[in-house]
Amino acid sequence: MKRPHFFRLPRLAVLLCGLLLAPLASAAPLQFALVAKRVDHRFFILAAEGCAEAAQAQGDSCLLLGAAGPTHFRRQNEALKAAFERGLDGIALSVTHSKWLADHALQRAGKTPLITFDSDLGPAEQPLRKGYVGLDNLLFGQQLGMLAQRFRPQGGRLCILSGRPQDTNLSERIRGIRQQLRGEPAANEAGDRLSGEHGWSEPPRCPLYDTDDQQNALLKLATLMDAGEADVIISTGSWPIHQADTYRGQLGPLLARLDKQGGRPATIIATPEPNAAQLALLDDGLVQAYLSMESREIGRQSYWMMKRLAQGLPVAERVLVESHVYLPGAAPANP
Repeated sequence: MKRPHFFRLPRLAVLLCGLLLAPLASAAPLQFALVAKRVDHRFFILAAEGCAEAAQAQGDSCLLLGAAGPTHFRRQNEALKAAFERGLDGIALSVTHSKWLADHALQRAGKTPLITFDSDLGPAEQPLRKGYVGLDNLLFGQQLGMLAQRFRPQGGRLCILSGRPQDTNLSERIRGIRQQLRGEPAANEAGDRLSGEHGWSEPPRCPLYDTDDQQNALLKLATLMDAGEADVIISTGSWPIHQADTYRGQLGPLLARLDKQGGRPATIIATPEPNAAQLALLDDGLVQAYLSMESREIGRQSYWMMKRLAQGLPVAERVLVESHVYLPGAAPANP
């Protein structure tokens, strides 16, 4: 039995959809690359697999480039400069710090077709890329907010865990969460902190940034839970559950104690397609919900967009993929 979807993000309807998916002949093999925020994160590994599979089917190749370890825009800037020097036929970039990259490595873009995936450039810098593949991150954030409302319909204290404040996709997700919980999206385009609207507020120490390393994320999460400062915790990325056994070992005893005291928060985590160990955390009550994205499909569609650009063909400005909600008590959905 498939795990039921609580809701889905609709696919973007584009006139070029059929063209994006159609096999395209090429006279010679082409080489493309995904420039990730970090190459050792499961999302980027899965996206690279999707890109490589689509490329190999057409006689091309798709590389995964970038640095390992916690995300930093200066490290990504160096990886991006090196990618431009490789003479690739196309680059897909997951953006860390939009303005910094635009002022530095992206000045060297030259003739290499550039798209973004997962995390787009900011509005002012978007003319530097040809298209974007990934989630509607604002809507994804709103759906994280819907899950918070599911567990705390009366509102409560919310703490958000995120990467760096400059990460464009994560900033959009935070804005979406706040818009959903505030209930008046148009009245708060800036995404200001929640301060009692519909019963929702954010403790002074939140959001917690720089949690894109599992040990750092778990330390901050344990401190937050132990202090009893939050009723709902939303992680905009999957860093706390990067290694499910580590999460279980470090937070399991604390969560058991909080259960006895009747004061544990609901934990909601944005993640790539969860693996079996991560789903076990859900079914054992150590996490209350996942909101996942189609990582391999993002990689596949990134390849097709780069391929068309390399052939001088038009592309859609945005190609969006679906999200899925995982709740306890049912089998996992197919990736």
